[in-house]
Amino acid sequence: MEQLPNYSNRDAHEIDYRIYGEEMQYVEIELDPQEGVIAESGSFMMMDNGIEMDTIFGDGSQKDTGFLGKILGAGKRILTGESLFMTAFYNNLTGKRNVSFASPYPGKIVPIDLNEFGGKFICQKDAFLCAAKGVSIGIEFSKKLGRGLFGGEGFIMQKLEGDGMAFVHAGGTMAEKTLAAGETLRVDTGCIVGFTQGIDYDIEFVKGIKNSIFGGEGLFFARLQGPGKVFIQSLPFSRLAGRVLASAPRTGGNSKGEGSILGGLGDLLDGDNRF
Repeated sequence: MEQLPNYSNRDAHEIDYRIYGEEMQYVEIELDPQEGVIAESGSFMMMDNGIEMDTIFGDGSQKDTGFLGKILGAGKRILTGESLFMTAFYNNLTGKRNVSFASPYPGKIVPIDLNEFGGKFICQKDAFLCAAKGVSIGIEFSKKLGRGLFGGEGFIMQKLEGDGMAFVHAGGTMAEKTLAAGETLRVDTGCIVGFTQGIDYDIEFVKGIKNSIFGGEGLFFARLQGPGKVFIQSLPFSRLAGRVLASAPRTGGNSKGEGSILGGLGDLLDGDNRF
């Protein structure tokens, strides 16, 4: 049986938080003196006077791994498609100070207490929002060939490790499923937000020629097997972006056929398409 880490002496800062809003949420982090939080670039919303920002190189953990360790940590972030750098926010004054981070698109912010999950949580590469200083953000390497070759959106996963609070974002409505040992759930790869380390994750081929060719749901889906918890989103960003792109005007922004029965054919008939 795997022995859980001892969290009597925390490495990560103990932060307090509050989540505001419904569809477009933001999380407000309350920092005591000398406490800090790390975040991806672009998620910052606002902060109190006295909060100091610092650009850090690597995975955001406090461990002194030397220059080589920081290079390896930064390299992991490159593999997940993220920036080499993260931003840290510190309260170096007396008294409490607040700093807030916003959702990138409509959905829910999910607080993850890593203490409750044995010090590790695995999530989609673009789901991470922010975390207490001391939490390590790296890449979850796959040991299964199928996952690497056919994983698509769900192939590159991040791992959040440590003993503090982390926050991830789920697009649309978020579903939380608790799987018993041996219980299986099949999910669209893009709809996975994250899962605990006890979950066995693999990629399966959609059965049936008609389903594969004409189903419109892709050739593969994720198979998640318990025990553990799984967090699922109803609106992956790739799906949202695809719908927006499909609805974008194709005639320089002056589409008269929007909402009509003819659509693009109407543009052709009324002369909007010029050759």
